[in-house]
Formats: sequence, C-alpha cells, structure tokens
Amino acid sequence: MASKERLHRHARHIALVGSDTLLGREIRDVLESSGSGIVVERFAANGEASFAEEEGEAVYREALSAATLKSYDAIVCAGSEAGALKAYELAKAAGGAIKLIDCSGYLDQKPEARIGAPLIDTGKTGKGWLLIPAHSAAVSIAAVLLQLAGAAAIERAVIEIFEPASERGSKGIAELQQQTANLLAFRPLEKQVFDAQLSFNLLPAYGEEAPVQLAAVEQRIEMHLATALARNAHSGRAVPMPSIRLIQVPVFHGYSFSAWVQFEAKPELQEINKSLVSQSIEFRSAEQEVATNVESAGQSGIMVGDVRMDRNDSRAVWLWMVTDNLRLLADSVASFLDVAGGR
Repeated sequence: MASKERLHRHARHIALVGSDTLLGREIRDVLESSGSGIVVERFAANGEASFAEEEGEAVYREALSAATLKSYDAIVCAGSEAGALKAYELAKAAGGAIKLIDCSGYLDQKPEARIGAPLIDTGKTGKGWLLIPAHSAAVSIAAVLLQLAGAAAIERAVIEIFEPASERGSKGIAELQQQTANLLAFRPLEKQVFDAQLSFNLLPAYGEEAPVQLAAVEQRIEMHLATALARNAHSGRAVPMPSIRLIQVPVFHGYSFSAWVQFEAKPELQEINKSLVSQSIEFRSAEQEVATNVESAGQSGIMVGDVRMDRNDSRAVWLWMVTDNLRLLADSVASFLDVAGGR
C-alpha cells in the first residue's frame, strides 16, 4: 500500500475541464490507459462546482480555482467556452507556471496560443504554456499531403471534408439520433444544434440560428492547416495551401475526406502508394477493403486508400481518407504531455 501511495504522490496530475464531454472522455481514456502514471482529475465543462452522474451515481466536481491549480501539472480544456476562459485566466495569473492545453477551440486567438500538430511536428511543438492541438481535419490533411510531397512535387489540391455529428459534442449526436427517429415516426424535428435537417441529408451550411456555424469551423480548419504546412515548408516537402470545403454529413463519428491532388509532373502510382506508408498513416492497397469512418472509430492515426489516377488529368490522383476525430485530438494531448509511447 505504501508503494502505491508513493507512486500516486509522484504521478503527474492533470486537471481535465469537461471530463464528461465526448472529447473529455476520449482524452481521459487515452491518458489513463497510457501506462504513464498520469492521474486525471475531473472538472465540469464550465470549471464550476457541480454534480455529475458517473456509473449511475451522483459525483461532486469541485470548482477549478487558483488554490486547486497548485495541485496540478497541467490543465486540459475539453468543455465549454466559460470553462476554457476560466482556465485561461487562472493559468495566466500563475505566470505560465502551469501548462494549459485547449481542445475547446475557444482560445485560438489568445496572444500566448501556440498551435501544434505533434503527429507531423515531431520535436517542434510543446513550447509555451498555452498549447492548441491543431484541428483533427487539418492534421489529417497536412499529414497526407506532406507524405505525398515526398514522392512528387504537388501543384495544387482540392479536398472535401465530411464532418461528423460528434464534432458538435453529445448534443450533436443526440440531435441526429432524435431527428432520425422523429422522421421515421412523422414527428417534428429537433433543430437546436444544426438548425436544419441533418438526418438523411447533407448540409453545406447550418441554419441561421445554429450556435456554431459550419463556415466558422471551415475557417478554423483552414487556419490550422496553413499553420501546419508553413511550419513544415522547410523540410523539402513544401505543399501549397489546398482548397477545402466542409460538409456536414449524417454520421455519428469519424472524419472522411475525398482528396484530389495534382502534381507538377505525371506521377507513378506505385511511388504515390509507397509514399503514403508511414507511422501515422495506414495505407490500404487496391487489393484491400477501403477504410470507412466507422472502421476508424477508436483507432489512432489516419487510414488512406482507394488511390486512383484521374481519368481526365494524367498529373492528378484521387484518394480517400478517414480518421477518428476525437482519438486524433486526444493523441495530440497525450503528445503535448509527453506521454510515453505516444498513442
């Protein structure tokens, strides 16, 4: 017992704000199963004192404060804007003595923010006290394009991104599920998250009353993608900024991407396929089944396949990509915290 107490005392303690959100649970699972000895303390999404349900029982969550902050090595935000802003003010008041990793998307514009993508920025990120893991879609696109650029110079790319409902959290998933049930029962639809019918439908934009607009999400992905590509431009694999389009699709989990990439000269398909094999990318050859967003659930990294030459452009290829949006972000958090093994 004494040895266990000593181990607990010397473990790194992480304050997870928003531990009960979809993303918060994923981050918790990745950190706690990493074998690194990290202890995750749970806080409500807004950082205030509250009761939460856990395994059928009410559990009290204390408020995040300057006093409680002294017990932690880092704060991870995966909750609401209020929770992120509270964590920011507390960490700032601590003079940068504690690392703050914001996955909520609300602190990007803070002057201390440093956007990083550990999946492709090995050894280049982790500086500063306010760290922003790059958007999962931006990381996926950058990782694949950088690999392709290692085989042949890219002239331009066009990528359609298919957004899952889980990007809008538990409320997004619940609304999609409820819309589907109501449509089949000929009942009115709930539209609080998307302000539009998503079930059995594709959305290039949300309704005007949606709390988050799809165009704003697209702009955030674009900003993070530009940052990731610029940071790696000196690697000898410079990639021009691609054109992207974000579309909301009626799926629960996982990003899917349809990418068109044009090279400066006609590429060899075999070389293109070979370049896509890497530690972070699982490449599926023509003889294998094409990966789907359902298959990517719970998996780290990116799956790429269905690579084919464009019949109307000998210098271009089409390819298909999928990734678990929540797991990719949780893995970035683990990397920022230098979790051994880097899931």
